[in-house]
Amino acid sequence: MRWLERIAERMMLKARAEGKLSGLEGEGKPLPQRHEPETGEAIGFRIMAEAGVLPEEIVLKKRIDAERTALAGVPEGAERDAALARIADLEMRRAIAIEARRRFMKS
Repeated sequence: MRWLERIAERMMLKARAEGKLSGLEGEGKPLPQRHEPETGEAIGFRIMAEAGVLPEEIVLKKRIDAERTALAGVPEGAERDAALARIADLEMRRAIAIEARRRFMKS
């Protein structure tokens, strides 16, 4: 295996000399600490985050939080009842998304 390390080292030195290792994301920062091995779920979330995509359950959570914040200023009445119904619908959709992900990960 020592030969493999030497080849890898040469390739890195060559890339550095050619400037291919400059300007990379996270340059000059320590590597993120990963104390535990990543689960399939964590890997999926990380890949989505790196691609700039949010899982549906996260998007729904943000919408729920926004609805709850808006609800604070709504007086009792039909408008408040409608806001509560929207929150309940979003919470149900989020629970469905979470369950769908869990079932998918088991299969």
